[in-house]
Amino acid sequence: MNMNIEIYTQDDCPPCTFIKQYFTNKGYTYTEKNISHMPYKIEMIDYDAMSTPLIKIDDKLFYQPDIDKIEAYINA
Repeated sequence: MNMNIEIYTQDDCPPCTFIKQYFTNKGYTYTEKNISHMPYKIEMIDYDAMSTPLIKIDDKLFYQPDIDKIEAYINA
């Protein structure tokens, strides 16, 4: 399955590190968008997200790193 995965992160964010490691271990490629860069911060705000990590898989948003929900979506 070819997916477009984007992870909005910030520095010193343990859940961000966790979710990046999860996707790496599963062999998925992703684009990291660190919100210390203003364009990514604005994108995240446009999604009504107030905390990181925000995970976007194709057009589906996950506002927290809920592995069960992420895996259910990927395997659907």
